Amino acid sequence: MSNGYIISERTTPLKNEIAQLSGIPTSIISDSLGRNLVAKQILPINKKPIQTCGNAFTVEVRSGDNLMIHKALQMIQPGDVLVIAGDEDIDRALFGEILMTIAIKQGAIACVVDGAVRDTDAFDRESFPCWARGISLRGPFKDGPGTINQPVFIGGMLVNPGDIIVGDVDGVIAIPRNIASSAITLSKEKLRQEEQTIESILNGTYDHSWVDKILKQKGAI
Repeated sequence: MSNGYIISERTTPLKNEIAQLSGIPTSIISDSLGRNLVAKQILPINKKPIQTCGNAFTVEVRSGDNLMIHKALQMIQPGDVLVIAGDEDIDRALFGEILMTIAIKQGAIACVVDGAVRDTDAFDRESFPCWARGISLRGPFKDGPGTINQPVFIGGMLVNPGDIIVGDVDGVIAIPRNIASSAITLSKEKLRQEEQTIESILNGTYDHSWVDKILKQKGAI
């Protein structure tokens, strides 16, 4: 560590777990894991439907400054999701078309920004998934400091390097490495249950009685 700069190596991805979680909706995963592991107020920038599942490559920067993002893009590898902690500041864009183009060239599959982005039409044009706190046309500073591949918070959610990032039209979730296997099992079972529930609604066999049972317990009816 020197003058507020920390640069650590990329964490080896959990390739098998990423493959198994890919395509499972974020809402399913969130419900399966206690409904807590969610990046609040970090929303899709793309106008088209998007989905991603990959290895978290984390960066933390000073408000409105993207110097360390440029450095991170020298290090990022195929399958990585760039996760940027920008101090929740949306006054200046941290990420736009130029950085997106570099990210794509390096093999990054998506970007999550707790801060602002710009050139938003480019994300749809290149089919590059992006989630952010906001949009700003104002450009950033390039002074530092910052960290690379250290734990960060985005939208109140802790993201460690190498966590599994899953994102879709509803938002973004980070799955800690140490619970990835249980997340797969629980999420697949939850998905099966929801499919069965929807089928029962459509065929007229859905049982609403649980609603009245809860209300009776609470003395409401």
